[in-house]
Amino acid sequence: MNITALQPRVQAADLPLDKLDANTHLSEQEKVAEASRQFEALLLRQILQQFRKTTFASKFNPESATSAIYQDMINFQLADSISRGGTFGLARSLKTQLSHEMLTPPHDPLAPRSPTADPDPASKSTHHD
Repeated sequence: MNITALQPRVQAADLPLDKLDANTHLSEQEKVAEASRQFEALLLRQILQQFRKTTFASKFNPESATSAIYQDMINFQLADSISRGGTFGLARSLKTQLSHEMLTPPHDPLAPRSPTADPDPASKSTHHD
């Protein structure tokens, strides 16, 4: 009887960004999707941090090192929750664009042109005088 070792399934969301690329258990699409989501979360944290700067100090909102730490923790969790929910939409757009870039072969300007290619693309103008 041949029994294969069970390998735990690695979730892209469980990996930090610097470990994502080196992981061989994830597909390129999973890596792109998670990198896009983490970028979106980072951007959302920056936005939330800027929003919090506009609040005024009062007895109900004291400014201290402790409150700043808690505010950062709240911003981090809120941004991560919004990003994981997919409602913001930036990660989805970024993933689509990056996936398209990965699938499109790079254009080599020094590559010889095919004989069927039109040397002057402007000559195909549909405007007639």
